[in-house]
Amino acid sequence: QVQLVESGGGLVQPGGSLRISCAASGRIFRIYAMGWYRQAPGKQRELVARITSGGMTNYADSVKGRFTISRDNAMVYLQMNSLKPEDTAVYYCNADVSSNSMNGPSGFWGQGTQVTVSS
Repeated sequence: QVQLVESGGGLVQPGGSLRISCAASGRIFRIYAMGWYRQAPGKQRELVARITSGGMTNYADSVKGRFTISRDNAMVYLQMNSLKPEDTAVYYCNADVSSNSMNGPSGFWGQGTQVTVSS
């Protein structure tokens, strides 16, 4: 199996910055795309940012210019700047991973990390 573990969430004031991380481990042959999603109370889970194995990125319009996704081997990071109260949500790591050379990728999720933006 594959495990994704997020870290780095917390409470930050509006306008502040925070970096969250996600580490993938387990039966990993190859990691394809990795990404961050978020879910606020009463809302659906939404894509925040995604990065391919080749380094191509895409972002939700609401975070463009403020958030930056990056990856390093089995780690993916989300640098969040100029945070707003509406960024408050549980942030989930997602990765498309194949466990051997015979099979295609499957999607895996982390348990989530809370980010709260409030004064």
